[in-house]
Amino acid sequence: MTRNAKINTLLLLAVAALAVLPLALGLGDHKEEPFAGADGEAETAITELEPDYEPWFSPLYEPPSGEIESGLFALQAAVGAGVLAYYFGVRHGRRQGAEQARRQQPVPGTGPDTGSDTGSDAGSDADPGRPGEAVSPGPRA
Repeated sequence: MTRNAKINTLLLLAVAALAVLPLALGLGDHKEEPFAGADGEAETAITELEPDYEPWFSPLYEPPSGEIESGLFALQAAVGAGVLAYYFGVRHGRRQGAEQARRQQPVPGTGPDTGSDTGSDAGSDADPGRPGEAVSPGPRA
């Protein structure tokens, strides 16, 4: 097993443990809604401490039910994950392309034209050049 495979396996086990351990240990059993979000907890704490508190802002859109709110949250998470996956995929592809281009470039001094080259016609029009090099048309009459 390679080093990257070991790291990926450990990361997957850690994520699974973070998802399963709270359920297995019953960490939310004493609450009415055991795994409600932090927004609800904060709202409850504020109303207990300051019953006359008036929020400064109100939501732009209030979903009609908790299921729709959860669905929109999941959609937001999916779009964010898609954007991140696209970014990392493009970055990985660029890195692979650069490595492949580097591998395809000949190493100086190892090409087929290095056997009898004395350096006298290096860079002249007799050598068409390597891909990507500009070749001058020569002097005009």
